[in-house]
Amino acid sequence: MTAGDSSESGRVPTYRILGPLEVTDRQHRPVRLPPGRQEVVLVRLLLDANRVVSIDQLIEAVWDDHPPATARTQVQICVSGLRSTLSGIGLDRVIVTKSFGYLLAVADDELDAKVFADQVASANALALRGEFETAAQLLREADALWRGAALSGTTSRTLQARAAHLDETRLSALESSIDLELRLGHHYRLIGEIQSLVLEHQLRERLRAQLMLALYRSGRQADALAAYRAGREILIDQLGLEPGQELRQLEHAILVGDPSLDLPPRPQPGTVGPARKAFQLPADIADFAGRSAVIGQLENFALAGHHRRAAWVAVIQGSPGIGKSAVAVHVAHRVAEGHFPDGQLYCDLGGTRPEPTTPGEVLGRFLRALGMPGPAIPDSLDERAEIYRSLLVDKRILIVLDDAAGESQLPLLLPGAGDCVVFVTSRVRLTGLPGARTFDIDVMDFDEAHQLLCNVIGRDRVSAEPAAAATLIQLVGRLPLALRILAARLSARPKWSLAWMLERLSDERRRLDELAHGDLMMRASLALTYNSLKPAGQKLLRLLGGLEFSSLPRWVAAALLNEDFDRAVDLLESLVDVHMLEIDSIDLDGSFRYRLHDMIRLFAREQLEEQEPAEERAAGLLRIADGWLSMASEAHRRVYGGDYTIVHGSTPSWQVERAYLDAVLSDPLSWFEAERRNLAAAVSLAATAGLTQHCWDLAVTLVTLYELGGDADAWEHTHRIALAQAEAAGDRRGAAVVRCSMASLQLSRNQPTTARELAEAALGVFLELGELHAQAMARRNLALADHLTGRSGSAADGYRAALVCFQAAGDIIGQAHVLAQLAQLELDTGDLAGAEEHLGEALRICRGVDNQRVDAQIRYRLARVMVAQRRYDRAERLLSVALSAVRQSHDVTGMSLILARLAEIKADLGQPEEAKELLLELLALRERTADIQGGAQVRAQLAELGA
Repeated sequence: MTAGDSSESGRVPTYRILGPLEVTDRQHRPVRLPPGRQEVVLVRLLLDANRVVSIDQLIEAVWDDHPPATARTQVQICVSGLRSTLSGIGLDRVIVTKSFGYLLAVADDELDAKVFADQVASANALALRGEFETAAQLLREADALWRGAALSGTTSRTLQARAAHLDETRLSALESSIDLELRLGHHYRLIGEIQSLVLEHQLRERLRAQLMLALYRSGRQADALAAYRAGREILIDQLGLEPGQELRQLEHAILVGDPSLDLPPRPQPGTVGPARKAFQLPADIADFAGRSAVIGQLENFALAGHHRRAAWVAVIQGSPGIGKSAVAVHVAHRVAEGHFPDGQLYCDLGGTRPEPTTPGEVLGRFLRALGMPGPAIPDSLDERAEIYRSLLVDKRILIVLDDAAGESQLPLLLPGAGDCVVFVTSRVRLTGLPGARTFDIDVMDFDEAHQLLCNVIGRDRVSAEPAAAATLIQLVGRLPLALRILAARLSARPKWSLAWMLERLSDERRRLDELAHGDLMMRASLALTYNSLKPAGQKLLRLLGGLEFSSLPRWVAAALLNEDFDRAVDLLESLVDVHMLEIDSIDLDGSFRYRLHDMIRLFAREQLEEQEPAEERAAGLLRIADGWLSMASEAHRRVYGGDYTIVHGSTPSWQVERAYLDAVLSDPLSWFEAERRNLAAAVSLAATAGLTQHCWDLAVTLVTLYELGGDADAWEHTHRIALAQAEAAGDRRGAAVVRCSMASLQLSRNQPTTARELAEAALGVFLELGELHAQAMARRNLALADHLTGRSGSAADGYRAALVCFQAAGDIIGQAHVLAQLAQLELDTGDLAGAEEHLGEALRICRGVDNQRVDAQIRYRLARVMVAQRRYDRAERLLSVALSAVRQSHDVTGMSLILARLAEIKADLGQPEEAKELLLELLALRERTADIQGGAQVRAQLAELGA
C-alpha cells in the first residue's frame, strides 16, 4: 500500500487528519478551506465524528481560554461557511444542527482516523486468534495512512492535545506490529527501523526492548547490551531514573543467554483469544408444529451463508402474533449444532416497547457474552461496534435479533464477517438493509394448524370431533398465537368438548370478525381467555400490563395486589396455565420468573385503562417502586456495610419478603446482573408515575452496582431520567443529589471539567439546605477533579474539608475514601510516612464494617508504601488479603492490579512458583480483556521465571 490509501482499492478518505488537515473531493482533488477558524471547527467536528459537539467545545477549540463576546456567532458563521464548502463537493447536509451543537456525519471510510482505528481493532482481533502475519500486515497498512504528525500545524491547544493522543495510538500500533513481526522471526530486517524509532523516541522503553531483542536474535548480543546501556544513560541523565523492571530483566536474560528469548513457536490460527462461546438462544418450543416450507427455506439460507464477503442476513417479518420469533428460534436450534460451532447470540430488541433496546445496550450484552468483562467495555458506541466486529472475524456464529423496531437499530449489530448468519424478526417491513433476504410469515395452512391443535390437546380429542376442530381452526383465522391460546384452554379443561368451545366462539361473532383483521386480530382470542379468569387473575393481568419489566420475579405480583407471596404465586400460575403468562427462567432463590408476551401486554393495558380505578393503579405502582428501592438499598448496604456514601429520599413503606430478599441478595452483584434491565425500567416507571423521590433515590442507589459491573451506560441513562424528573417536579434536593452522582460518573470517565460543574452546582444546593452528608460527597468530587487536573494543593484542601463533613455525618466509608485519596497525593510526592499514616487510619476505621472492596483498595495502596520502604513481607500479607476480597466480589480491575503487584513481590521474595501461579491467573484476565500488550508483558515475566 502507498501512504494515504485507506484500503486495497486505494480509495483516499474524504477527510484526512493523520497529518496536516486535508479534504478531497470525489476525484481525490484537494479542496481549499479558508485557513484559521473554519479549519479548527472542521477538525473539532471530525475528532468526534457522528457525535454532537457542543458550541462551547467548538469555542474552546478556536479560542482556548479567551473567547470574544461574539464567539457563538462567529462559530455559527464558520459552520455556515463549512456547509457551503462541503456542499460544493457534493457533501450536502453532512453538518447537522442539534439543540446544543453540531454533528458531522461521516461514513466509516471517509475519515482516515476512523479507517486507522478500524484496521487496528481488526488486527488486534487477528492477533488474539494467533494470525500474527495477517495482523502485522494490517497494522502496517494502517500506519501507511499517516502523512506526518496528526493535525500538523494546528495552533489550538485543545486540538494539539487530541493530536498527541492520535500520535500515541500510532506509535502503540507500530510497536504492536513490531511485536508481531518479532514473533514471526523478522528480527534481521527490523533492526534498522527500530533503531530509527529509538533515536526519535529515546525514553520509550518498549521500543528499546524490541531493539535489544531483535539484535540478540540476530546474533548481536554485545550490540543488544550496548543498546541497554545507552538507554540507561539517557534515562539517568534526563529523568534521574533507572530503567524499568522489564528492561532490566531483559538485560539480565541477554547476559545469561536465557532460552526464553529464543523465537517462540507459532500458535495455530484460532487457538488464541479472549472470546468465549455464547449460547444465548431461548428454549425451543416442544410442541412446535408446521411452517415446514419457511423452515426449509431458512435452513437452506443459513447453511449457505458461509464464506461470503458480508454477513448473511434473513429478515423474518409478518403481523403481530404470526409466530415470527417462534420460527426464528426454532430454525436457529435446528441449524446451530454442527453448523455454528462458535456459538449463538440472541437479543430481544424490544421493537414493540415504547423504548426499544439501544444498539449500545445490545453490543454491551453481546461483548459480555463473548467474554469481555464489563469494566473493559468502552463507552463509545463506535468502539463497541469495532470490537464486536473484530471478535466475530472468521467466526461461525448465528445471531438472532428479535423484534427489531426499524432499520436504524440494526447496522451496528451486523457482523462484518461472511461466516456469520443473522436472523432478524420484526413486525415492520425492513427494506433498507443492504443484501438482506426477506421471509414473509403468513398464517398457518390448515394441516399445520390441525397438527398444532393435536400436539397441545391430544390427537384423540381432535379425532373425536373432526368437524368442530376444523371449524375452530378457521374461526381463529389459523393464527398461531390465537390457536395456541384456544388449545391451552381446552388442554386445561379436559372435560370440555370442542363443540362446546365452538358454541362459545359463535356467541362472539363480532369479535371473531375483528380477529381476522390487522392489528385487531389478537384482541378477541385474548379476551376469550381473559374472560375465563377469576376476578383476582384478571386484576393481576391488568396490573401487569402497566409494567415494562423484561422478566418478572414473583414479588412483583405480591406488590401489585398487596397480597402475600404464596397467594400471588398461585395467581401467577393461573395465568401460566392459560398461556397468558410464560415462565421465563429460574430466579436466584429457585422460584420461577415470568414474562408477559408483548401482544398480551398491550391487551392487558387496554383492560387496565378501561377497568382499573386510577387510585388502584397508582397504589400498585407505588408498591412496585418501594420494592425495587428497598432491594437496591439493601444490596448497597451489603456491598458497603451500611448506608455509606449515599443520600436517600423517603423510606419505602412496602417491603419485599425478607426470606426472598435474603436469598437473592446473598450475592448482590449476581442479583444486579439478573435484574439489570428491570432496575433501569423501574427508574423510568417511577418517573412516569410521578414518584420523584423513588426515581432519583433508586438511580443513585444503583451506582454502587453499576460501578462493580462496569456499566457506565446504565449509570448515565438512569441519571438523565432522574434529573429530568427531579427538575420537572421542582425537587432541588433530588436534582442536586443526582448531579453529584453524575459528577462521580464523569470523574470515572476522566472528565474533570464536566464533573466540577456538576459538583459545584450540587454543593451550592447542599449548603443552602444544610445537607452535611451530601456536602461531603460533593466536596470529595471537587477534590478528585482537582487531583485529576494536577491541582494538588486544592485537592488536599478539598479532601480535608470533605473528611470533616464525613466525620460529622458518621460516614466511615466516606472517611476511608478521602483518607486514601490524601494518601495518594502523598504517594505522588514521595511522602511515604504521611501516606502510611493516612492509609493506616483508613484501615483502622473500616474495621468492623463489612466492605471488602474499600478494604482491598486501601490495602493495595498501603502495599505500595510497604514496597517503597522495602517491607516486602508486610506488602505481601496486605495484598494477599486484598486479592481474596476482589476475587470474591468479581472485581476484574482490582484483581488485575493486585495480581501484578503481588507476583512482583513473590518473585522478589524468592518464591518463583507462587509468582508463576499468580502470573498465569493474570494472563487469563489480560486475555479476557483483549489486552495484547499487557498479555505480552505477563508472558515475558513468566519466561523470566522459567514458566
